[in-house]
Amino acid sequence: MNTPPTSPGSVAASSAPTLALPGLHHVTAMASDPQRNVAFYTEVLGLRLVKKTVNFDDPTTYHLYYGDSAGTPGTILTFFPWAGLRRGRPGNGQVYATSFSIHTESLAFWTAHLAAQHVTATRDTDRFGDAVLRFNDPDGLILELVATSAPDARTGHTHPSIPAQHALRGFHGVTIAVIDAPRTQALLTGPMGYRVVATAGGRIRLAPPAGGPGTFVDLLVDPALPRGLNGAGTVHHLAFRTPNDATQAEARATLLGLGYHVSPVMDRNYFHSIYYREPEGVLFEIATDPPGFTVDESSATLGTSLRLPAQYEAHRVEIEAALPKLT
Repeated sequence: MNTPPTSPGSVAASSAPTLALPGLHHVTAMASDPQRNVAFYTEVLGLRLVKKTVNFDDPTTYHLYYGDSAGTPGTILTFFPWAGLRRGRPGNGQVYATSFSIHTESLAFWTAHLAAQHVTATRDTDRFGDAVLRFNDPDGLILELVATSAPDARTGHTHPSIPAQHALRGFHGVTIAVIDAPRTQALLTGPMGYRVVATAGGRIRLAPPAGGPGTFVDLLVDPALPRGLNGAGTVHHLAFRTPNDATQAEARATLLGLGYHVSPVMDRNYFHSIYYREPEGVLFEIATDPPGFTVDESSATLGTSLRLPAQYEAHRVEIEAALPKLT
């Protein structure tokens, strides 16, 4: 969509204003079979399908949003599922892994639950003091559950087969795989207002000043990783939160002033968005918290009917006929 400036090192200038980005807003990935995608994220992981709509650029395919019961920013994982899409390859130049926060006492539950669902998971016993359970979704997307004792007051979506105390509480953070960390780190610690909070084993953890689960961005430098290839099972873009339209406008002006190619503001119905690429090629988005997912559905009925952008409403009959049915 956009390309980085030719001199991205300039973003580290101390005189650059700091963007108002308190944490992560959403992660958007690509998938193949939409029904399989719904089944995995709602039944295996217990997330709520909070919005069923279509891709703004391709209304013949769904855009599916999963999250907590209210669709709170920082809990939202979304998908563009194209039936038959070839599988991609996670690697350098991509958001490599998406992690969710669970309580330390939930690790045993999730280990058993995933095994019962025939999902193979591996355990990393110490990542900055937290245990990590790593696995893949049906398309190969790399997911992690981080069992942390750090304060996290968020509550997950109520699901009949997952006790409330074990529900996924929202994002813990993301891992971006990069060949060369300094340029990406300079963008994050310069105008984007993040700071380095820990380093270990080729991994650099960054967070905004308040920090905590739902905010972390890890930069991973691993020479063994291949270059990432887009396709099913890979992340399309990473969105950061900003409080409102005014803070987004300030962010856009700052990034343009630093030489970044930033998209115009785009109305995504549930938030407003701008897009730009960080120096290693990962597509970043800055999305507003409002208006939220209840602008066209009540809290009780989120995700139960197909919602269309206004420009496609006149074509609802044709669009619904072309889309596969979801249960």
